[in-house]
Amino acid sequence: MVVIRLARGGAKKRPFYNMVVTDSRNRRDGRFVERVGFYNPVASGNAEGLVIKMDRLTYWTDNGAQLSPTVARLVKQFAAKAA
Repeated sequence: MVVIRLARGGAKKRPFYNMVVTDSRNRRDGRFVERVGFYNPVASGNAEGLVIKMDRLTYWTDNGAQLSPTVARLVKQFAAKAA
């Protein structure tokens, strides 16, 4: 099954997450098909905290990809901010 989930990066105590499309059997930070955005929970000032390519996210969900609970929450948050 194809899932859209967060892959962690960044330094210790400074998390940075890539929103990736991957096979559910792959490891969290392992191989992925496409990067559709990122989430930076410690962004400050003018730094962007959440960016999602909605056209690619829509493409993948239309083709059967499932969102993880955290990604679903972030997409909802991003859509509310954009509107």
